[in-house]
Amino acid sequence: MLYHAEVKLAEQESLMKTLKPGEIAAYCDVHHRTVSRWIANGQLKGHKLPGRGNYRVLLDDFIRFLQQQQMPMPQDLIDTGQPVQTPVPHAALSARILVIDDELSYRNAIRRVLFGAGYQLDFAADGFQAGVKISTGKPDLITLDLSMPGLDGFEVLSFIRQQPELAAVRILVISGLGPDELAKARALGADATLPKPFDNEQLLQLVQQLLHTGADDAE
Repeated sequence: MLYHAEVKLAEQESLMKTLKPGEIAAYCDVHHRTVSRWIANGQLKGHKLPGRGNYRVLLDDFIRFLQQQQMPMPQDLIDTGQPVQTPVPHAALSARILVIDDELSYRNAIRRVLFGAGYQLDFAADGFQAGVKISTGKPDLITLDLSMPGLDGFEVLSFIRQQPELAAVRILVISGLGPDELAKARALGADATLPKPFDNEQLLQLVQQLLHTGADDAE
């Protein structure tokens, strides 16, 4: 009980952290005057320091602002090991998606597409980490890279399809490997495949199809 209380307190203290407008500007890659306008217009909730004209923004308010504006989440907020809770425009977009890829650039690319669409996202950088998150997070859909160190995507795919309780999980393989490897992934149980580099619209379309209508293949 004490451990859980300490964890809860740590989470609360994290959300009570404040950011300077300059720090937010750096996160969002904008001029600090743009952040000042966001605060002045009421788009971003700011707190004026007593006796001074400077503002501070609670981390929780900043995260909420990013979600409302459908802006990319800074990587150091994503890589905390906690799922990113995205705004859900309607019930159909409440699905949980686990992104498994050892390349940060592709995790970011997938995040930008699916974050903007309102899905709940979590991330794994290798097969072992993925196994833990699949068991604890119970995702509705997984995007899976095939070429990863240690436990590769084929092994992760085989593991998932051997677990009866994970039978409903949709798997979209996103890989830079050739047609033979993508065909092998489908034979092992992938619901669809998408070659790298991918088209953003095609990625979003496939995710929507898999979650709402069933399996589909992308050559």
